[in-house]
Amino acid sequence: MAKRVGVLLSGCGVFDGSEIHEAVLTLYFLARAGADVVCTAPNVNQHHVIDHFTQQETAETRNVLVESARIARGEIRDLAEMHGEDLDALIVPGGFGAAKNLSDFAVKGAAAEVHPEVQRIFTEMLSAKKPVGAICIAPATLVRAVADRGPEVTIGSDVGTASAIEAMGGRHRDCPVDGIHVDEANRIVSTPAYMLGPGIADVAKGIEKLVDQIMRM
Repeated sequence: MAKRVGVLLSGCGVFDGSEIHEAVLTLYFLARAGADVVCTAPNVNQHHVIDHFTQQETAETRNVLVESARIARGEIRDLAEMHGEDLDALIVPGGFGAAKNLSDFAVKGAAAEVHPEVQRIFTEMLSAKKPVGAICIAPATLVRAVADRGPEVTIGSDVGTASAIEAMGGRHRDCPVDGIHVDEANRIVSTPAYMLGPGIADVAKGIEKLVDQIMRM
């Protein structure tokens, strides 16, 4: 039977939602591995909306679930309806949405708060010993959500973000863009992706390894 893997999205676009390259690569490698993929996102408004052409904030309001549905081709479920028992594994692509919409880490750093539904799904997955993958900046939100477990992650080598992860109770390990870090105790897999870049071919290597590791676990 195919493994059912959730992909937790945070909008559509690197500056205010899910990083599209990371999300699509995750979906591709999961499909290639034969996973039954379920996309999900919280049904909340985005922290803000960024015009990706000018990279300036706009006065628009957009919904995280509605925007994430663009990446999922409409096949997506409200995170409030998803439970750890529904999944064999969960992967969270990066992009600023992972630190603006799934939590407010981009604004508050180590004092961040995690969206309650995001907090719940992370806790349910780890409590059930089911693997969780976190890409790019997403490990910061994951660490904040499950800090009591002392999670060990990588976001690459950014000193400021690594320091915030340590301040929240996590442990950071430097890692190249084509590598992954595996926290065996908590069954967490992370990779830097666009925290290091520089391009889609580079980040694909780490995301492929992350997906393969998640599927093995």
